[in-house]
Formats: sequence, structure tokens, C-alpha cells
Amino acid sequence: QVQLVESGGGLVQAGGSLRLSCAASGSIFSINTMGWHRQGPGKQRELVATITSSGSTNYADSVKGRFTISRDNAKRTVYLQMNSLKPEDTAVYYCTVRTGPLTTWGQGTQVTVSS
Repeated sequence: QVQLVESGGGLVQAGGSLRLSCAASGSIFSINTMGWHRQGPGKQRELVATITSSGSTNYADSVKGRFTISRDNAKRTVYLQMNSLKPEDTAVYYCTVRTGPLTTWGQGTQVTVSS
């Protein structure tokens, strides 16, 4: 079983930055793709960014050029550096970790961007 612990959310002014972290633990043989999703108020959950075990990344168009996903395989941790934040980035951010056929979701961390 995989456990995920997220941290780094909070309140920031528009134009500011935050860095989210998500550490995986438990019975893990190998970690494939890691990623971040978000769900804003009144919105559907959406993909923000993913990173494969080899380091290939994918971003939602709305965050390209502002957000950077990275991972530390030794620490089993995925990061999301968020710069130039906008009020529309306000959401609960969830990390995801894929191990084999199983995808585990974190509990979510709130990011609020004030205008």
C-alpha cells in the first residue's frame, strides 16, 4: 500500500510563488508516473502536470511556462513549483503516484491565490 503526504499549500498574492511537495512511502517496488491534479471551486478536477520515471513532463496549457514539475526518485518525492500564480489557480491540489497498474491519490492541499 502506498501512502502520500503533501505539503506546501497556502495563501499567496497574485504573482507570487508556491512549491508543493508530495512524498510517497509504503510497499513500493517502483514508481512510474507522478503528477499533480487540481480541483477549483465549482470546477471539475483537471490534470496540471505529470512526470515519468525517465523525466519526461507534460503540462496543462493553462500552466505552461509558469509551473514546473520535478521529482527526486531517491526520496520518492514529486514537486510542483508554481510561479506567477493567478487567482484562477486557486484549487485543491492533489498529487498522484502510479505504481504498476495502481494510481494512488494524495489527500489534497489547498492553494489560494488572492487578487
